[in-house]
Amino acid sequence: MPQLDTSTWFTTIMTTLFTLYIMMQLKLLNTNHYQIPLQKNFNKQTLNNPWQLKWTKIYSPHSQPQ
Repeated sequence: MPQLDTSTWFTTIMTTLFTLYIMMQLKLLNTNHYQIPLQKNFNKQTLNNPWQLKWTKIYSPHSQPQ
């Protein structure tokens, strides 16, 4: 039974890893990386609702006299 020659395994494994690394870098280079959206200053519009124009007190059942 012949002995297995392992002298080239290191070179083969290292070139394979290097090739996979380069391929992943190229794949990541072509992806779209979205930027963080900038904060916008929106003018807050006040709505004139009837309940905002007058103050009303809401009574809970426990606060009413018996």
